[in-house]
Amino acid sequence: MIRIAIVEDEKEHMDILTGYLNRYEKENGVSFQIVTFTDGLDIVSDYSADYDIILLDIQLKHMDGMTAAEKIRKLDEDVIFIFITSTVQFAVQGYLVDALGYVLKPVPYLAFAQILGKAVKRCQIRQNRHYLTVDTTGGFLRLSTDQIYYVESQLHSVILHTERGEYRTAGPLKKLEEELAPFGFSKCHNAYLVNLQYAGSVLSGSVQLTNGEELPISRARKKPFMDALTDYIGGMQR
Repeated sequence: MIRIAIVEDEKEHMDILTGYLNRYEKENGVSFQIVTFTDGLDIVSDYSADYDIILLDIQLKHMDGMTAAEKIRKLDEDVIFIFITSTVQFAVQGYLVDALGYVLKPVPYLAFAQILGKAVKRCQIRQNRHYLTVDTTGGFLRLSTDQIYYVESQLHSVILHTERGEYRTAGPLKKLEEELAPFGFSKCHNAYLVNLQYAGSVLSGSVQLTNGEELPISRARKKPFMDALTDYIGGMQR
């Protein structure tokens, strides 16, 4: 199932895009879950990173599609944007939010199906990855587990240290430990949950991560951590 949002304020164009998606489903044997919005402000408000593809009209009344895409991109690095526009002038700005491309109105089905096909293939590849959705002060954030170096427990919250920066969310660490355990994460200390793919070397009392950081390994956690690391490395070599 591929989740698609359409952001379009003209009913005629909304109906055309919905019809094209339904046609594409039948012709290509894929399944879409479609949600519609009539303004950029509607999708940005309480954005929950639930979508794989967003079809965005650029010229909208309250919040234009480009502004909405910029705000969404800060929370969701992987969602695919396809702009629907009446002029190329605005669409060329799409590189700022890493848009896949654009389709000009009136939207022809062939051009739409070609760019949608590229988006669908990208989604199918990504569906083999695991994503974590966390509630941060800036809104709901979707992260691939591959992007997380480690998770740190701090009082009643946890900090996710990632390729994109640090994000704070409500604890406890144990909840994330249970969710991330099947994806190569293990505790080296009561306060640290490490993504084993970034464990570069283990010293006498610490683990050196490939991003240059060093985390302590507690006595109580050393054996289970080393066992988990050995199993992880063994699984990669099989």
